[in-house]
Amino acid sequence: MASRIFTRPTAGRALASGSISVGTEHLATAIVDSLLNLVYPRLFRRPSTGRSVVVTCSVNEHHQIGAKMVADIIEMHGWRSYFLGANTPLEDLLKLINEKKPTATAFSLTLYFNIDALIGALTRVRESHPTLPLLVGGQALLWSGQARITRIPGVLMPAKLEDLEAWIDAHCR
Repeated sequence: MASRIFTRPTAGRALASGSISVGTEHLATAIVDSLLNLVYPRLFRRPSTGRSVVVTCSVNEHHQIGAKMVADIIEMHGWRSYFLGANTPLEDLLKLINEKKPTATAFSLTLYFNIDALIGALTRVRESHPTLPLLVGGQALLWSGQARITRIPGVLMPAKLEDLEAWIDAHCR
């Protein structure tokens, strides 16, 4: 299901083009969120790998459905996800990373105008945790911003769901 959601035209793109209203985009997001909640019981069928990921959105990023999908996919692979949701304050993110000591941290960026907050968060996490893998994805990166993000060492930007799953599987060994 998530693979189909990731690869089809999104409500966000339709909103950006003006073909739907903000209300319709929010309704579509709520429906997708409900569908994801239906599959949640399946997430615990695989044995735990002992690995974990903090999944978050930067400050001022209020769109969390992509991050939630990533958190659910990670759990479906036997990893523990700490899903922080939208608009996560940077200091709170850093505290949680210090507390949970995850295998990786994943960031979602939906709106490009939040890229400076994302880069600031990536930079601070990298300074505090030099070897922690950082995963970044989201609709905003389909058009621009990749070059700025890849300047930060140890940042991976899986282009497709299959790339994310391959990374997860490679780190289960």
